Amino acid sequence: MQGLYPTIWHRIGADRHFSGAARHGGCRLRKALPPPPPPLSSSSSSSSSSPSSSLLHGSTLDQGRHNHPKTSKENPKRIEIPLNCSTGNETQTCPSNYPTEKSETEINDDPSSNSTCPDYFRWIHEDLRPFKATGITRDMVERAGRTAHFRVVVVKGKVYVEKYKKSIQTRDVFTLWGILQLLRRYPGRLPDLDLMFDCDDRPVIRSSDHRGPNATAPPPLFRYCGDEKTLDIVFPDWSFWGWAEINIRPWDSILKEIKEGNKRIRWMKREPYKIYIEGWAWSVSEKYVLACDSETLLVKPKFYDFFIRSLQPVHHYWPIRDDDKCRSLKFAVHWGNNHKQKAQAIGRAASDFVQEDLKMDYVYDYMFHLLNEYANLLNFKPEIPEGAVEFCSETMVCNAKGLEKKFMMESLAKGPSITNPCTLPPPYEPHVLGVFLKRKTNSIKQVEEWERRYWESLDKKQ
Repeated sequence: MQGLYPTIWHRIGADRHFSGAARHGGCRLRKALPPPPPPLSSSSSSSSSSPSSSLLHGSTLDQGRHNHPKTSKENPKRIEIPLNCSTGNETQTCPSNYPTEKSETEINDDPSSNSTCPDYFRWIHEDLRPFKATGITRDMVERAGRTAHFRVVVVKGKVYVEKYKKSIQTRDVFTLWGILQLLRRYPGRLPDLDLMFDCDDRPVIRSSDHRGPNATAPPPLFRYCGDEKTLDIVFPDWSFWGWAEINIRPWDSILKEIKEGNKRIRWMKREPYKIYIEGWAWSVSEKYVLACDSETLLVKPKFYDFFIRSLQPVHHYWPIRDDDKCRSLKFAVHWGNNHKQKAQAIGRAASDFVQEDLKMDYVYDYMFHLLNEYANLLNFKPEIPEGAVEFCSETMVCNAKGLEKKFMMESLAKGPSITNPCTLPPPYEPHVLGVFLKRKTNSIKQVEEWERRYWESLDKKQ
């Protein structure tokens, strides 16, 4: 990971999580702590001094590997969609022959041959549940425009965008770019749809405003994160296609660099811990922190993105209290220093998840299924808004400059995928979701109990 410091960690401010004397709230995480207390009583499993195997090897509800769907032929025919930035296209209009129908790529259309998507795709159903009883009307969509930065309408395979205001930096630009690449990857496979997108940090559609017999249906608003009190629909963030302002490359490229960096430096010789903590809201740095093999010390978050809800504490990360961060971090480092193999296993589980289940194939498939499920809820026929303009890759990249253009070209979908999207898993059964959430809660409570007993034992010695 040393080679990545200049390109990622320094620019996003995450280098503070990796320094030799990492600090948080005045705590030196590498500083030696007092000797460990005597082993806690083993009379109760809840007072164990180290995690049980069920916690350390806990998992999401689906433990299976998610190999991407196989094609019907070993060497399927690839079709490339040309990018027309020639001088003859000086106005940068969308080509008239842009593919808007399903590709003739030689793939197996038998759904039974597809792999099942990673387990976090189940949250698509939960995010759309508030709209399933009533469906989504045009009025509901337009009410979501109160805070939206832009509106996206797909009609007959073409994308039309109505812009309302500029976002922070190029969040809007690269989010729209990502949607366009989805349509290059799966041309003709998205139904007509109409959505509003808010690029700001915090969710705004409060569930409390839409309860009761006389309450109005919530407006469907897409954004990058949500929380327990809001109903915003969570979508992959812009940085998967690059963050030009701070020179972070597209996710595909970053994943390869991280994988190579993890191979070069053995775990025992690297910084063993990383901290993830939110700022004003959820942070883009989350996926980079989880990716690098070191044990993630995750301060209790208030917000979630599209994938984090399926990760398990003490399996993918070590939970840190948000009301007593210093002591909680010190105990986490003490535990990791005395259980190095288990700490390493936690770090490896997170990086394996990122490499296997958060690769761009699945990011696109998540977008594909989310937008398909959303479109199925519309009870009106989407129409091109009066102020909307047709968007395609040419209208965005041909006149772009610098890193913005470089990252667009680097993340350009060359043509239709030679694989089908993975198969969307069904919604959680209520009792299954309840068991899953209870397991997460119990794991966090168990860590807090170990922590409490540790500090009590030290206090008694003083």
